[in-house]
Amino acid sequence: MTATLPTLHALPWLQHLMLAPVLLPLLCGAALAPLTRGRHRLKFALGYASILAQLAAALVLGAMADGGYWEDGIGVYLAANWAAPFGIALVADRLAALMLVLTALLALAALHFAMLRWERIGVHFHTLFQFLLMGLNGAFLTHDLFNLFVFFEVMLAASYGLVLHGYNAQRLRASMQYIALNLAAAMLFLIGTALLYAATGTLNMADLAWRIAAMAGAGDSADLSLVHAGAAILVLAFLIKSAMWPLGFWLPTTYAAASPPVAAMLVLMTKVGVVVILRLWLLLFPAGAAGGFAYDALLWGGMATIVFGAAGMLSTGSAGRMAGYAATVSSGTLLAVVGYGQASLVTAGLFYLIGSTLAVAALLLLLELVDRIRTPGAALLAVTMEAWVVEDKPDEPVGQGVPAALAFLAVSFAACALMIAGLPPLSGFVAKFGMFHALLNPPAPGAAIAAPGWTLMALVFGSGLVAIVAMMRFGVRTFWTSAKLAPPRLHRSEVLPVLFLLGLSALMTVQAGPLFGYLGRASDGIHRPGDYIARVLREPAVAAPPPATASAAGLAEAP
Repeated sequence: MTATLPTLHALPWLQHLMLAPVLLPLLCGAALAPLTRGRHRLKFALGYASILAQLAAALVLGAMADGGYWEDGIGVYLAANWAAPFGIALVADRLAALMLVLTALLALAALHFAMLRWERIGVHFHTLFQFLLMGLNGAFLTHDLFNLFVFFEVMLAASYGLVLHGYNAQRLRASMQYIALNLAAAMLFLIGTALLYAATGTLNMADLAWRIAAMAGAGDSADLSLVHAGAAILVLAFLIKSAMWPLGFWLPTTYAAASPPVAAMLVLMTKVGVVVILRLWLLLFPAGAAGGFAYDALLWGGMATIVFGAAGMLSTGSAGRMAGYAATVSSGTLLAVVGYGQASLVTAGLFYLIGSTLAVAALLLLLELVDRIRTPGAALLAVTMEAWVVEDKPDEPVGQGVPAALAFLAVSFAACALMIAGLPPLSGFVAKFGMFHALLNPPAPGAAIAAPGWTLMALVFGSGLVAIVAMMRFGVRTFWTSAKLAPPRLHRSEVLPVLFLLGLSALMTVQAGPLFGYLGRASDGIHRPGDYIARVLREPAVAAPPPATASAAGLAEAP
């Protein structure tokens, strides 16, 4: 320790900024833990300040990665000053910075929404929320499998408490299923990691990629088979988190049961598995593009997930489950994009990831406000009309003005529907247009579009149609009813987060060009695994300063 501390001062202070997204929520969560009752304003202020600081750190890291501060846009931080592969390596690139920014923005909206009611139901809401952010940020930054497992477990342990937050019977049942399934996923994670370590002797991702490439070059089929077995078991854990069919049956039930701000954060947690698969597979099995190990399984599994999610949206009458199935569709689309193995498609897929996360999170927050105008009798009537095909004949309009609260709910719901379905003019349309453009323009000039490409386009287009039908049906039953709707009481702290998320989506549409440029550079970066291997394995430890001599230190020699 005495040798390490002086070396840390030798690093530029900006280099230490990579620790901020992990340390800030850790320290804030620990500081909030003793505040058991009351002091809600203090807890909220500390939690909010922590997230704002994380957002600032993420924006600076993004500027450093994209602004040429680091070679190849990849920053490496060696914790404890041990060179890879022996120490803990954190890596910040454009993709990691993007996910850190998205996490902080979504956390700001969720925490603001929880301020009025949900944070006050349980004692340790803020502590668990900060630990959840720590796990998310760490999973995006870490570059070795062991610490990825640690950050996953921190994230999941916090999410268990948050899903149970303000528990009732429905929430308790859903959380038991959620916990049991994620414990099974954690066990698969450990088994897969152990097999990879047994085959290669390392858990550092860059070193792992280098050793797998060396095995393939030497034709070591026995060890490669063990690597493939370990990777296949490992990816099962990520696919459970990504809700790939048939592993994602837990998602709609959990989303519908969780409190709205927690459900909004769960939307991002579903994307963590996709991002880890994207980064890990392109690094470990780059030979491939479409022909690499297990890419076909990701492609066809993702497309099966789209079908499952779209069918679920059409069949359910619960708004919460409909939002859960919408998240399933977006997750399936992203897995198929990763499995297709085309860099330009990944660029559009990253744009879709951001837009769909914001849209589904906004919808989950909005549904709690919409429920205030839906009476149990109206819901029962809607189900009866669905079952018996009863014609709805609304009363003649009498020229009354639309109350502002109802107008806000209806317009916001329509905006969420447009984003999720991918209709113009919001970000969902831009994302799907970008995916279609990439699929119709293969990188090889004159190359024909393969059958999986046409199938993926048809499923993306069809799932959009299904989404708009399902959401229009819910909207008509809710807002266009013959019964007189009483304007709900909405608090400013509930309205602003929804407007914030929808505003971000609108901003994505307006700034689509610069954002696509950034995402294109991020996609190009992760498709060059050699840069990661070289940057991580060649990052030198900071040399210790020479020991001060007695004369230099001004000490008198002993007589």
